[in-house]
Amino acid sequence: MTDLRDLYQEVILDHNKRPRNFGVIDGGSHAAGHNPMCGDRVSVYVRMEDGKVAEARFTGNGCAISKASASLMTEAVTGHTAAEVRDLFSTFQETVTGKAEPDDEKIGKLVVLSGVSEYPSRVKCAMLAWHALQAAIEGADATVSTE
Repeated sequence: MTDLRDLYQEVILDHNKRPRNFGVIDGGSHAAGHNPMCGDRVSVYVRMEDGKVAEARFTGNGCAISKASASLMTEAVTGHTAAEVRDLFSTFQETVTGKAEPDDEKIGKLVVLSGVSEYPSRVKCAMLAWHALQAAIEGADATVSTE
């Protein structure tokens, strides 16, 4: 189990240092997220095409968990419908809150964030970008909060 945790930590640190899909999308939907408890801020940009996420990107500042979650999320949702993203959101949330066992068949690489369930104060960090993503997919040019 220690080797697995070490691997998960390496993946999180890698996505924090070298986030994937970091940047703005011109012509897409946008929503921002803010966690007032720790100061994390993220903006999520989504371009939908034929009912699917054609491109997802993010910008922002925050802790390693927040940034890694946003990076992994953008990879995970690309190519999926809004309904599939909502299902993934729910499954991911259940995993990071400890309500569901980590299952890489259901959430793929996002499983590396399953250890967040051991630190309830960090769940909001892991979920921040996801809440902004949902708002962006719905077309709400707004700021969502974890509070």
